[in-house]
Amino acid sequence: MSQNALFSQLPATDKLLRREAFAALLTEYGHTRLVETLRLMQDEARAEIRARQRLPAWCCDWAQAVRTRLARADAGALRPVFNLTGTVLHTNLGRAVQAEAAIAAVTQAMRAPVTLEYDLDGAGRGHRDRAMADLLCELTGAEDACIVNNNAAAVLLMLAACADGGEVVVSRGELVEIGGAFRIPDVMRQAGCQLREVGTTNRTHLNDYRTALNERTALLMKVHTSNYYIEGFTKAVDEAELAALGDASGVPVVTDLGSGSLVDLTQYGLPAEPMPQRLIAAGVSLVSFSGDKLLGGPQAGIIVGKKAMIARLQSHPLKRALRADKMTLAALEATLRLYKHPEKLRESLPTLRFLTRPAQEIAALGQRLLAPLAPRFPAFTLRVEPCLSQIGSGSLPVDRLPGAALTFTPLEARSGGALEALSRELRELPRPVIGRISDGRLWLDLRCLEDETGLLEMLLK
Repeated sequence: MSQNALFSQLPATDKLLRREAFAALLTEYGHTRLVETLRLMQDEARAEIRARQRLPAWCCDWAQAVRTRLARADAGALRPVFNLTGTVLHTNLGRAVQAEAAIAAVTQAMRAPVTLEYDLDGAGRGHRDRAMADLLCELTGAEDACIVNNNAAAVLLMLAACADGGEVVVSRGELVEIGGAFRIPDVMRQAGCQLREVGTTNRTHLNDYRTALNERTALLMKVHTSNYYIEGFTKAVDEAELAALGDASGVPVVTDLGSGSLVDLTQYGLPAEPMPQRLIAAGVSLVSFSGDKLLGGPQAGIIVGKKAMIARLQSHPLKRALRADKMTLAALEATLRLYKHPEKLRESLPTLRFLTRPAQEIAALGQRLLAPLAPRFPAFTLRVEPCLSQIGSGSLPVDRLPGAALTFTPLEARSGGALEALSRELRELPRPVIGRISDGRLWLDLRCLEDETGLLEMLLK
C-alpha cells in the first residue's frame, strides 16, 4: 500500500471525537487534553508510515489506544510496588513504610490548616520544631532537639553552625561515603570547616584526638560507620571517652549516628545498634540520626543534644533552608508517639514488624502462595526456599535476617533471558512486583509482604 493510501486511513481529530467510544474519554479527561493526545498520536502514526510503510498496531482501536496512553501518563511517578527484594529499608523504594498513625496525621495536616508555627496559648507565632523537640527530649533525655529534612542536612547544619572556620577532628576510619557520593570530608568543606584526620583506617586511640587539639579545634566528631564494617586488628574510641576529653578541653563532641534506633534492638533478637539516648547520657553534645531508617518514620534529620548548641542550630541561616514541612512533622510526631507505648511498638511500627517477622511465618506465607501461583508460570519451577534478608539503608550492613522466598527457576537450562523477561513482566504489572535475580533464579523475598491477597490478585490476572 502506498504512503498516500496509508495517510488517508488516519481519521481526522474531530471525526474521532464524535465517535461513541470517545464520549466517556471526553468526560474523564476533557476536550483539550484529548485533542492534544490525538494530534500527538497522529504525528507518531505519520512518522511510522514514512519510516516503515505501515500503520502502528494501535490504529485499529484509537479509543483504547488513547485510554491506555492517558492512564499510563496519569499513573504518577511514585507508584506503589510490592517490595520483595529482601531489603526492608530500600532507599530506591522509599525506605520505611509509614505507620497507620503517621498516615492519618499527614492526611489531617494536608486537609486543614494546622498549628505549624502558631502558639494557641499565646495566640502568636510558635516554633515548628517545638512539639517534636519535647517528644524527643522525653524519649532521649536530651535538653533540646532540632528537625531538618534529612540526616545529611543535619550533619551539614551541625558543622556549619558549630564549627564554621574551625577544625573538626575525626578518625580516619570514620570518613565515610554514603549513598549518592555524600562524603563527610566534602560536607565539611561545604560547611566552611576544616577536617583534621586522626588515627588510621583501622585503629584510632584517645591520645590521637588529644594530640590534635589546638586553639582552632571547634569540634570532636564521631561518625557511626553504619554502611560498612571493619573487623580484625581494630580500635575505636567510644563516645563516653571522647565526651570526657571534650569536657576537659572545652570542645563539644558531636556524633552522626546515621540510622539511629530509639529502642534496644537486642530485645527483639536483632543485632545491637547505637541509641541516641545512650550517647546523650554519655555526655555527647549533639547527636544526629535519620527519621526514615531504623526509627521507622518519614525522611527527616533529627538532632538532639544540649540546649545552647541546639539554639545555635535554630538561629543559623541554613536552618530555614533545611527545615521540614508540615507533612513530615506530622508523620514524625505520630511515629515518635508510638515509642511512648513500647509494648505495642512491634505491632504498630511496620519497620519493626518486618525486621522481627519469624522465618517460620514467612515460610508458611510462601507455601500458601505456591499452589495457586505454580500453574500461572508453567515455564518455571516454583519453590519456597530459605533466604537471608537485609535491613538496608546502611543499617547493620553485615547482619542478615533469616527468612523465606518464593523462587522461580527456568525449566530450560541456560535461560537467563527467561529470568530477565519474567522480572520485566512483574515490573510492568499495574502494581509492580520487585524481586531480585541471583543464583540462576528469581527470588521474591516475602519478609515485607503483608498484602497476600493483593499480590495473588496481581499475579493471577
